[in-house]
Amino acid sequence: MEQAEIIALIQQELPRLVAQDPSLRDFVLRTVSELYLPRREADIKFDRILEELRRDREEQSRRWEQQERKWEEQVHRWHEQDRKWEEQVHRWHEQDRRWEEQARRWEQQERKWEEQVRRWEQQERKWEEQVRRWHEQDRRWEEQDRRWHEQLAEIRRLDKRFESTIGALSARWGIASETSFRNALAGILTESFGVEVLNLTLYDHEGEVLGRPDQVELDLIIKNGLTIACEIKSSIDKAGMYIFDRKVTFYARHHQRQIDRKIVISPMVDPRARPVAEALGIEIYSYADAVEGL
Repeated sequence: MEQAEIIALIQQELPRLVAQDPSLRDFVLRTVSELYLPRREADIKFDRILEELRRDREEQSRRWEQQERKWEEQVHRWHEQDRKWEEQVHRWHEQDRRWEEQARRWEQQERKWEEQVRRWEQQERKWEEQVRRWHEQDRRWEEQDRRWHEQLAEIRRLDKRFESTIGALSARWGIASETSFRNALAGILTESFGVEVLNLTLYDHEGEVLGRPDQVELDLIIKNGLTIACEIKSSIDKAGMYIFDRKVTFYARHHQRQIDRKIVISPMVDPRARPVAEALGIEIYSYADAVEGL
């Protein structure tokens, strides 16, 4: 034991021992009086020592009380910490339970996902098979479409040939019909009514009628000084009306002869040509019976 510890122990225990043991008190007094001071002074000194010891003891008691309060506060903090720790452990347990529940849900979800992926894979295989069938069908359709196009091209080729043939036949029929009707009309009018019928072929050097130099045909009916220009066509449209009017104008100017009437005889007259004929002063007859008024 160190000297300082011995002194502190004496200071702590000596007052209690002196109070309990008179012999010790006398011993202390004798020792003090013999070594240091007279009794009076020793008493004063001793009282001072006792007072210091008392103060030291009070200070020590105060320190012990402070230390005890600190200890109690520390114990309280430990209890509070234990409570918090228990709450934290409880939260951890609760969190562990939640994690276990969540893990269970994840496992269920994973099983469902695997099942869904399996279904998707099955569906994908079905789609691949369907796409393969579609591709096969597309190839068949392409082949069928190619055949259709070939057949359509053949039909169009035949149609063009038929149209050309029919057009040629129509043209021949129209020309033959016009010529036959012109000859018949000329014969009837000449022999039965004493009318002069002329079929003129003129050459337009300046291209006044057709826009370029070409031959121009014109039928004239003459009776008692009356001159009638006649156009006999299997069919006629707006352009035909304008051309007929230009032929009449061309003949009248170059031959210095007045045309009294302009007549178009045709079984097929385009409805759009009728207003043109009316504006140009052209009479239209759709049937041969209509010329009886001549």
